[in-house]
Amino acid sequence: MFRVKSSRTISTTASMQSDNQSEIATAKFAGNAVIRVEDVHKYYELGETRVHALRGVSVEIQHGEFVAIMGASGSGKSTFMNMLGCLDRPGSGRYLLEGIDVSKHDKKALAQIRNQKIGFVFQGFNLLARTTALENTALPTLYTKIDNDERQKRAIEALALVGLADRMEHFPSQMSGGQQQRVAVARALVNHPSILLADEPTGNLDSRTSVEIMEVFQDLNDKGLTIVMVTHEHDIAQFAKRVIVFRDGKIRKDDGVLSRPRASEVLKTLPTLED
Repeated sequence: MFRVKSSRTISTTASMQSDNQSEIATAKFAGNAVIRVEDVHKYYELGETRVHALRGVSVEIQHGEFVAIMGASGSGKSTFMNMLGCLDRPGSGRYLLEGIDVSKHDKKALAQIRNQKIGFVFQGFNLLARTTALENTALPTLYTKIDNDERQKRAIEALALVGLADRMEHFPSQMSGGQQQRVAVARALVNHPSILLADEPTGNLDSRTSVEIMEVFQDLNDKGLTIVMVTHEHDIAQFAKRVIVFRDGKIRKDDGVLSRPRASEVLKTLPTLED
């Protein structure tokens, strides 16, 4: 016999359906977008001045994208990247990394997320001078539970990915700037991150070496790695698939790159350092 549900039953059922729909939506999102930022604001207190660094930023970055972030000093791009890297938290709004809302995580939880899901590449290579390329690359694995054999295996694989299989025992002083940055990229990859965050990765490099690093990035992206890169160089940004421009704490432009160059082809037109 058909029975009319009580209001309490209907309310409970509706709540369960809502929860299920929310879980389904989150799962669907997690399968597509690596990064989702929802109406994020960020404030900083500088003496008696309150700086509104991010003003309602919302953006999605899908799995396998290569995104360049641009903007003048004070535009909010560095604050945005710090938030993506779980180095800072939004004042309001949400940041979801692979469907997980990391906005409210404490410092310990954020540190664990950084080590497991995010690889960092900086303008300064930040390599230990008295440590080989292999040892530098393996450093992030010291904060994981993997054994020494797996640690060695991952470091070797990461260096091979960036074309340094024959430089594993070299020290930073024995390598060029481009090779040192490749070691830094390998180090960022060693824990198999979900995303690679690069902050001005070509800032200390000459033109040809910069394009060589972009060749590495494009190859990694072709293999499925999601990359978000801050750069002030328009020609470097064009190697990405998408360019987001910040100004005054807001996203002012978000466009795909038309006629995107392949770094490997551009290198054929550039003189070598010996020339």
